[in-house]
Amino acid sequence: MDNTPETTTHITMGVRIFAGLVLMIGIFFGGVYIGYANRAASDKIAAVVNKESVVANKADFEAFWKAWNIIEQKFPNADKTATQDRIYGAIKGMLGSFGDPYTTFFPPTENMAFETEISGTFSGIGAEIGQKDGVITVIAPLKDTPAEKAGLESGDKIIAIDATTTLDMGVDKAISLIRGKVGTTVTLTVIHDGGQKDIKVVRQQIDLPTVKTEKREVDRVFIIHLYNFSAKSANYFYDALQEYLASGYSNLIIDLRGNPGGYLDASVKIGGWFIPQGKTIVKEIGKTPEDVVVHTSAGPVLFPKNGRLIVLVDKGSASASEILAGALADQKIGIIVGEQTFGKGSVQELVKVTQDTSLKVTVANWYTPNGTSISKSGLTPSIKISPEPNEKPGVDSQLEATVALFKK
Repeated sequence: MDNTPETTTHITMGVRIFAGLVLMIGIFFGGVYIGYANRAASDKIAAVVNKESVVANKADFEAFWKAWNIIEQKFPNADKTATQDRIYGAIKGMLGSFGDPYTTFFPPTENMAFETEISGTFSGIGAEIGQKDGVITVIAPLKDTPAEKAGLESGDKIIAIDATTTLDMGVDKAISLIRGKVGTTVTLTVIHDGGQKDIKVVRQQIDLPTVKTEKREVDRVFIIHLYNFSAKSANYFYDALQEYLASGYSNLIIDLRGNPGGYLDASVKIGGWFIPQGKTIVKEIGKTPEDVVVHTSAGPVLFPKNGRLIVLVDKGSASASEILAGALADQKIGIIVGEQTFGKGSVQELVKVTQDTSLKVTVANWYTPNGTSISKSGLTPSIKISPEPNEKPGVDSQLEATVALFKK
């Protein structure tokens, strides 16, 4: 049995990506977490649409064409708007009717920027954003990034970006406004705990931390802080797990707070070192109940039989973090402690519509082994522990309270 953490996934239907929705350079960008050699936990790019597979729609288009002709005849500036731009706008309007912030149409300019971003390096602020209850919301500011240093917090509702309201704004549009050149400043108007404030963040190149270990000799507790599920996260986690095994401690905390997710392959690989081979880690359920993909553990189990495991989460734990935490809890390997997680469990597929346009559409949702929908409300901890209000810098009351659980 090969115990090394290297993972290779063969791609047959195009490049695959993950909607981590993080405003970062290289790793996170424009609402999508990039992956070339790994299946992603929220997105995948598929092949060009096959015209023969398109099912004819019997809907009545009379109202659409009547509205089109009325605009042509009466709107003063109708001739200044290209016909093709109106068609793109109509497509976006159609997608908006589904109320899904992750289903997006990319016209030529946006599509070109999207494709360029996949292969390039870009500046950002280091915060993952999504849409919660119809509002652009900070999922998590990433550790040691401009967003965190400026004071952005998980749950902050962004109501304006450089004075542009985010009302009815999609996630991709919000991200495009927040991104920019290194050294420039973006002003985010946010609502936090009922109060409104402006937060200025200077865009920078982001050096994202992945794993940090911590050894509590007095408490005999080993802690693995995992900050994201990147292409190399499983490798780094494997090394951290070996360090835990060498410590001789039985108590382990996997800290997933503020972890916005990443590659599905990474979460499944890591889960396999705790969950017996063949056991379910996550289910992917599509348009019909029969459209199911089950991702199982490939092993080998490295976590000792006498090991005691706590997975620490918060409202910034999303997607792949929720997949791993849910699997470990449902398979009774460990318990979830902390706060309610974010609830990002949808799967998107990027489809080439024409040569210069594409469509990112939600095609499935993630479910834990016991059938809990990650998308609906996230995961509920077995033991709820929140940070102490107004705690001093350098104090982590939530972690300390979690460590203390091993004494009970």
